[in-house]
Amino acid sequence: MKKFKSTILLIVLIILLIYITNITQMPQNVILFEGENLNLQTIFGVYVNKEDTENLKTIQASSSVSDSTKLQKTTATIKLFNIFPIKEIDISTIPRTKVIPLGNTIGLKLYTSGVLVVGKSQINGKEPYKESGIEEGDLIIKIGKNEITCTSDLIKVVSNSKGNNLEIEYVRDGIEYSTNIEPVKTSENEYKLGLWVRDGAAGIGTITYYEPSTKKFGALGHGILDIDTEELITISSGEVVTSNIFSIIKGEEGVPGELRGSIINGKEIGTVGTNTNFGIYGILNNTNVLNISNLNEIEVASRDEIKKGEAKILLTLDDGIRREYNIEIKKIYINNNEDNKSMIIKVTDEELLEKTGGIIQGMSGAPIIQNGKFIGAITHVFVSDPTQGYAVFGDIMVKEMKSVE
Repeated sequence: MKKFKSTILLIVLIILLIYITNITQMPQNVILFEGENLNLQTIFGVYVNKEDTENLKTIQASSSVSDSTKLQKTTATIKLFNIFPIKEIDISTIPRTKVIPLGNTIGLKLYTSGVLVVGKSQINGKEPYKESGIEEGDLIIKIGKNEITCTSDLIKVVSNSKGNNLEIEYVRDGIEYSTNIEPVKTSENEYKLGLWVRDGAAGIGTITYYEPSTKKFGALGHGILDIDTEELITISSGEVVTSNIFSIIKGEEGVPGELRGSIINGKEIGTVGTNTNFGIYGILNNTNVLNISNLNEIEVASRDEIKKGEAKILLTLDDGIRREYNIEIKKIYINNNEDNKSMIIKVTDEELLEKTGGIIQGMSGAPIIQNGKFIGAITHVFVSDPTQGYAVFGDIMVKEMKSVE
């Protein structure tokens, strides 16, 4: 009997954990296009308040709103067994959006708001950072009274310390911390903290779309991670520049391919404002370089308009000419709002397969078009099969752009 009660209690606790997990994973804030349904992954007994759902289906942006970036707000209530209120979700609604899909290869230069700790090393057998609490991925923003904006700032302050104890301010997960480190003198009579740091990142990718009404762009469909810490880089600013692709490494099973190029002497065409898990966003101020025409403006599809089957991607390779290539939408994860793996796609275009082997590094951000609407962008390649990969929903990218304004 005791064993039976313990088993029942365990089952109850597991069920309770499942419900708590489902509820806590629901977003606190959601952005919808006007007329779009609220799609949430719920389990048995957890409901979006019926009245709220009906309101969301018919809610429209005010007719007096001419600025397509303005949000209209409402609230949906999550109820247990459609009786007990357990959570409220703030809903922002934006008008249907039009963008110009691009597909141009670009260079990105990102600068951190401080210096990023990417590694540690001993100095003459000592670890001056050992008791500081600083870890890889932390962002050093201040030493004493000195603001740290780049690696040269840090080197200068530490070099002038003469080995005196330094008060260091750093950021981890958006929270500021303070600690102290006493620099150690090296055999070259230089003072060091034993920390390897970086103040920026650069690379090549594909710009996804341009919104003429705001001059804003979205690119990559995923964020830029630090190569050492594998964490999203917190940036203070950035530049979009032209790139020069000089070779294509074809993708093969087990070996991802790559667009190889240079951004040295690249012409600045825009600025980067944010680096998010769903892409890079900013302003374009030199659209002529990208050969942008407002005649190519199309509507952003809601995810329930996307169908399995044929679609096209726009892509610029080593000849600098933007072309359409055929792909197939294999799977659609319509309720996925958690990451940038919204769809599985397969490259079917013989010309592209011959040239690249499928999806290769540098193609992240290539826009996907279906039935005359922008539906998403390439984000990942399957290493085991370079003809296939993931793509993010276009509506997620546009909503992310609106949410970070």
